[in-house]
Amino acid sequence: MAQLMCEGLCVGYDGKAVLKDLNFEVAAGDYLCIVGANGSGKSTLMKTILGLQPPVSGSVIMGDGLQRKEISYLPQQTAVQTDFPASVREIVLSGCQGRCEGRPFYTRREKQLALESMEKMQISLLSKRCYRTLSGGQQQRVLLARALCAARKILLLDEPVSGLDPTAAAEMYSIVQKLNDRDGITVVMISHDISAALQYASHILHIGETTFFGTKAAYQAEFPPIWRKEGEVQ
Repeated sequence: MAQLMCEGLCVGYDGKAVLKDLNFEVAAGDYLCIVGANGSGKSTLMKTILGLQPPVSGSVIMGDGLQRKEISYLPQQTAVQTDFPASVREIVLSGCQGRCEGRPFYTRREKQLALESMEKMQISLLSKRCYRTLSGGQQQRVLLARALCAARKILLLDEPVSGLDPTAAAEMYSIVQKLNDRDGITVVMISHDISAALQYASHILHIGETTFFGTKAAYQAEFPPIWRKEGEVQ
């Protein structure tokens, strides 16, 4: 059974839809990339899936025993966030807040989870560093480690390589792939990079003038390179 299903979903703001009649599902272990031109509604869709805003119509259904607290979200980073004056360890550990259930302290297990997340992201040696002093790539690793502390089944990423240089972007894609392959975490990623999506994803959701959902192989076999005319590759 699918972990996440969208049926007849329309998303937008103030009752005005920017995306209409979306139908797709995400099963455990899938790696779904959502692609489309800028302004096509990708981030709006992700916020609707997360319950941060209501759908205009249609449904977002959670199956396979999935609970909303088992979904973690890594949004696009803002300029304010890049200058946040906290240590790496403090930021990563804050990802466990959803597990505290009202407790004003972290348990030994939660502290261990933060350590393990930092090890996976290869930032253990940075644990005492101030977040604001790190490079863009290092900051994204910290935020992903934080998201891992919150994630139990599904990880939602909104353009996690935005603003990174090619080397840092390649490293981030590799890390996410390992989380999907090695740890079995379901990944739903918004990306403007169709070549990376076709390299790593198992499924593609293309939104814009043309809407498509299916496996990566089906997308490659049945559709021309429509992303180029829609301006997705810069």
